[in-house]
Amino acid sequence: MRTIKYPDKKEWEALCRRPAIGKADLEAVVGEILESVQRDGDSALLSYCLKFDGVELPALKVSEEELSEAQSLVPEDLKKAINVAFVNIDKVHRSQLAGKKVIETSKGVSCWRKSLPIERVGLYIPGGSAPLFSTVLMLGIPAKIAGCSRIIICTPPEMTGKVNPVILYTAALTGITEIYKAGGAQAIAAMAYGTETIPKVYKIFGPGNQYVTKAKELVQNDGIPIDMPAGPSEVLVIAGKNADPDFIAADLLSQAEHGADSLAVLVTDSEELAEKVTSAVKIQIRELPRKDTAAKALDNSFIVILKTMKDCIDFSNAWAPEHLIINTDNSNELAESVVNAGSVFIGPYSCESAGDYASGTNHTLPTNRFAMNYSGVSVESFMKKISFQELSADGIMNLGPVIETMAEAENLRAHRNAVSIRLNKIRK
Repeated sequence: MRTIKYPDKKEWEALCRRPAIGKADLEAVVGEILESVQRDGDSALLSYCLKFDGVELPALKVSEEELSEAQSLVPEDLKKAINVAFVNIDKVHRSQLAGKKVIETSKGVSCWRKSLPIERVGLYIPGGSAPLFSTVLMLGIPAKIAGCSRIIICTPPEMTGKVNPVILYTAALTGITEIYKAGGAQAIAAMAYGTETIPKVYKIFGPGNQYVTKAKELVQNDGIPIDMPAGPSEVLVIAGKNADPDFIAADLLSQAEHGADSLAVLVTDSEELAEKVTSAVKIQIRELPRKDTAAKALDNSFIVILKTMKDCIDFSNAWAPEHLIINTDNSNELAESVVNAGSVFIGPYSCESAGDYASGTNHTLPTNRFAMNYSGVSVESFMKKISFQELSADGIMNLGPVIETMAEAENLRAHRNAVSIRLNKIRK
């Protein structure tokens, strides 16, 4: 990791820019995949599975037998851990449900808003070298709480031609049994446009690599909503001079091991701490099974040394991290100044891993500075809101003249008439 000492505020914007990916080439490759799946359906998916995953599939849908078999393949200690996480995530997300609130804006005029589930949703769950079964919890639980009537999962198969059993166990735990063996941009295409086997959904959720991210971006242009724009995962740690450098090094590496394009940033007002963290990272990385991946991520990551803690929080708000860890003597006080972040972890013991797995908050979060204007996934992400109003005879009598005046001012005579006709009949 490179260290940047006391950069002028004019330099912050450059530091906040995420590394660029070859967008033109990426868009062309992904665009071709989307067109192929849209045109050829299942045959395209099976062809891409052989090409990218090295697996020749007899069928795309996970069978009941595979789901049943998976339950016995997951170790009991892992099942218990997943169940604890399930309970915590369920608690947090159930607290997000809001009841109907009717407001009387004028006498006889009532307005309210009703939340209704999106009927069909598609969840993308990354597989490969790091199958993210935790993402099944983070997406499946709020989808179920919201009441979505059809929830499907797309996830790439392993070399055996089967889906990772922990993903299947976790899906069954959340009550999702419609699972398809499809990964990458082609899975996003299948959910966006539908194939002979995979149904078209009304909204797509889930993290993924740059191909998945680009596919979500492109299908959104075709009118298929997605959870949020996202890119490679990232963490920013604000640390004071008394912070434990081993804790910070572990936090940075836990992010770096996600992928070679992940970003891990330390912002501090202590040069001494920065040096200790650098040393701790070098020691800890040696023991990681994914040390090569983490090392590549650290090549693009950095440490920023600033003069004051206020500067540190200001830089964080400008950087708008997906994950923000505040490890200072006044962590709670600093947290009150956070305005741009996907999820915030306060104090020395609040590691990002807690939010990734089991504390209860959602880990599907905006990256690439989208925390400036997007929120992480919640129950509301799986719902749409419809507004209602009801006017009684007294209500239209009271509000009618206001509407007539405004409609006339906009030269919309039919709008005015819709009120006037009612008022005339009431007055008779």
